[in-house]
Amino acid sequence: MKKTLLVILIFLSFLSVKAQNEANENPYQKNNEIKVNVLGPLMGAFQATYERHLNSKSSLGISYFYVFNNTENEDLNYSISPYYRRYFGKKYAAGFFLEGFTMLTSIDGKKIYTSEDHSTFTENPDVIDLATGVGLGWKWVSKGGFVLEANLGYGFLLFNANKTDHNIVNKIGVSAGYR
Repeated sequence: MKKTLLVILIFLSFLSVKAQNEANENPYQKNNEIKVNVLGPLMGAFQATYERHLNSKSSLGISYFYVFNNTENEDLNYSISPYYRRYFGKKYAAGFFLEGFTMLTSIDGKKIYTSEDHSTFTENPDVIDLATGVGLGWKWVSKGGFVLEANLGYGFLLFNANKTDHNIVNKIGVSAGYR
């Protein structure tokens, strides 16, 4: 009985040490990440992103984009965009990635121009639509958890494209954050 108990304790100790070593081997393995798009203020907007890593090769995230200066971005008001990413780098959830996204977006309606006084009016003031698309990008992560990311995405409006001046959406970002 004492030998069996001793063998079980040694085995449990071995598993505990192995689990601690695996956790300490990868300093990049942190599952939550928050980022801000540094290009946002140049476009008259603000974009924040939360990403949750499922494993070393995939993650889920959500991004919120809000336009506070419509002179730079005349059509888009705001968007909420959940996404799934697949990473191809050697580090934990870093390197080159592909993403699929959906986007709930608020867009200004179709503008109609009058030729007499060159004025404009909006036929549908605010159009809410759903878009879907794909993107790609690259992410660098430091051992301390600092994150730099560049991404580009392209998608199509699904339901109300005829009520706006366009039928495409895009995602452009250079983000900095912390994991």
